[in-house]
Amino acid sequence: MLRSALLATLVAALSPFALADVEFVTPAAGGTLAAGAVSITWKDSGTAPALSLLAGWSIQLMVGGNTDATSVAITSFAGNMVSGNSYTATIPAAASGPATNGYYLKMTSAATSGGQVINFSKRFSISGMTGVVPAAAAAGVAASAGSLDGPATINSVSNNAGGNAGSGAAAGGDEYAVPYGQQTGGTKYAPMQPIPPTKITKKNFTPLNPTSAVVIARTNLPPAQGVVTTLTQSQTFSVVSVENTAAPVAGPTGDMAKFLNRWKD
Repeated sequence: MLRSALLATLVAALSPFALADVEFVTPAAGGTLAAGAVSITWKDSGTAPALSLLAGWSIQLMVGGNTDATSVAITSFAGNMVSGNSYTATIPAAASGPATNGYYLKMTSAATSGGQVINFSKRFSISGMTGVVPAAAAAGVAASAGSLDGPATINSVSNNAGGNAGSGAAAGGDEYAVPYGQQTGGTKYAPMQPIPPTKITKKNFTPLNPTSAVVIARTNLPPAQGVVTTLTQSQTFSVVSVENTAAPVAGPTGDMAKFLNRWKD
């Protein structure tokens, strides 16, 4: 009996430190927002990882079903967990059309240890939308009628942190050795920046990295999908400073002193 009471006390004492990712508070399930400025809030869900272990995040406003093929992101926002558990966003009225319980939020958070977790809100409606719901999304809304549940949470923090296949990290945990273009997940890893040499001795210059194809954007680009933050490998180069003990050189004398004095204001 005493042991049970002690265990209960210990659990209660540790509960404020429980690991948790994101659970949306607003918008509420089945609720209705008005197009324009809206408040988004979230709290600990009670499931790992801890919010303190999450860094940057991006939130996408989705319309449609619970699969990639039947949903469309119509706008997105970005921030950082340090800023708190709320965000005021602006939903453009022309971004989509009316869809009863056809909207939900998709929040991708980057973990400081690598990897990401994707949380989804419950479904809700938005009044005042004047645009058109994309055809694929409209079919997804119809297929999800009667349900307020969004997609299931996608947690790849442990996989990325451990360097498992498909996480974007190399085997053995050397995620910075994986070429940037081959990395997956919301957290990208950039290698250590090189230190310039003291002398330039190279005569024939060659690119540091191979060239890649480039397509010139001719219209506004959509928000970046998936990438939340980039971590750059810490610099190991260090500099040791020493005091210059040489005595200062005396000021000019003679003719030079006279010449310089001519230019004094």
